[in-house]
Amino acid sequence: MSHTVIYKENEHFAIKADFYETNHNNAPVVVYIHGGGLLWGTRKELSEEMIQLYTNNGFCVFSIDYRLAPETKLPDILEDMQDALLWLESEGTKQFSIDPKRIAVVGSSAGGFLALSTGTFKNKPRAIVSFYGYGDISAKWATSPNKFYCQKDKVSKEITNTLVSDQIITEGSVEDRFLLYLYVRQTGEWIPFITGINPLFDQEEILKFCPMYNISKEYPPTLFLHGTKDVDVPYEQSAFMRGALIKEGIEAKLITIPNGEHVFDKDFHNPVVQNALKQVIEFLQVHLSI
Repeated sequence: MSHTVIYKENEHFAIKADFYETNHNNAPVVVYIHGGGLLWGTRKELSEEMIQLYTNNGFCVFSIDYRLAPETKLPDILEDMQDALLWLESEGTKQFSIDPKRIAVVGSSAGGFLALSTGTFKNKPRAIVSFYGYGDISAKWATSPNKFYCQKDKVSKEITNTLVSDQIITEGSVEDRFLLYLYVRQTGEWIPFITGINPLFDQEEILKFCPMYNISKEYPPTLFLHGTKDVDVPYEQSAFMRGALIKEGIEAKLITIPNGEHVFDKDFHNPVVQNALKQVIEFLQVHLSI
């Protein structure tokens, strides 16, 4: 059974989340964060198969929207992540049979980046799973034109300007917003676009938003999944973040998907993907046990 709630609102926006129940009482919760380069996406992107994978194994699922860039910049998007976790602890326990002490955050791509960022919060989840996410937005892969996207038809700045709203956006369709992402990845302007900070002139400020450079001894155990043929987010981003965690003595594991592309998990029934997802469930069961 699913319920849609508003976990954060003011006079300018209302941010929704879908809560999927499991049969267990006092259940652990998986907070799911969608991808989309921080520019598009919606809580509805989590597939029915993935929802059932979690709920059939005893986890409730809290799939969240968040404010999107460039209308909202990264610091405020991260604030939405904190508020989603706080909502589960304060309001979620009143509405659903959940254990607020057993929360994991799972994210894909940009959602993986946001999931990894929650490990730097004061109010941390118990565990993190990053599907083809990234821990360093100061690196060349993020701040330079992307070779793969540069092979696509060039998007003009004029088109891009028509796609940016003067309103706060909390849900964005790929049809309407992907050209924004294509433009900023072709020009190397993605990071200033989502942060309002130019990494060429203010590297120190950008590093504050890179999970890889903000790891404490209290960072949660983390599982990474990444394909070796990912042309959007380099496989090395997961490898480097895992290495940084291990250096600090944090439990971290990387599941490599040989020849896997970005969003490899869309191929849900592929035996390699099924094996990886089995390990995700086992990881969550270990770290969200009482």
